[in-house]
Amino acid sequence: MALPVKARLVDGVWIRHAPGHSDLLGRSATPSDGRWQRASVTSALYLADSSETATAEWYRSLAERGFYPEDYLPFDHHRWRIGLELADLGSREHLDQVGLSHPTPDRKSWPGFQNVGERLFTDGWPGLLAPSAARPGSLIVCIFTAAAWPPPGCEPIDTILNDRVPPPPQGMTT
Repeated sequence: MALPVKARLVDGVWIRHAPGHSDLLGRSATPSDGRWQRASVTSALYLADSSETATAEWYRSLAERGFYPEDYLPFDHHRWRIGLELADLGSREHLDQVGLSHPTPDRKSWPGFQNVGERLFTDGWPGLLAPSAARPGSLIVCIFTAAAWPPPGCEPIDTILNDRVPPPPQGMTT
């Protein structure tokens, strides 16, 4: 039985955080796990709704590992245009319908989210829209990329190089 989710058209420019001077179409030679998927099931492209959200997610990831931001400079923000109908998990109500709570900035909480994401992938969804764990009130998208790169409905636009540690975004949680 399919999960009780609705489609939402997500159309606009979204941000991918990447190592400095990286190829706009670059991707890791070894896919990694994310909050919404395990690499053994599908790879994914994660994008944030703004540079501030991408930066908050970066700070969250560094804090979780005990790393200093200065050691991960420079970094790029790749801008991508997306136009896809995604599974809408962007609100507390939509998360509740699939048995999830609001995401917290902690890897230990990932298994439940991965199970839902992988069910959506198996059900044929191209990806999902969800709240950011690092910046409440902001959104991320997870686009499943097992079939093609770049994924259909996603087009890389350009790169913005950042060579200084940015201030932590307002409202960030780590």
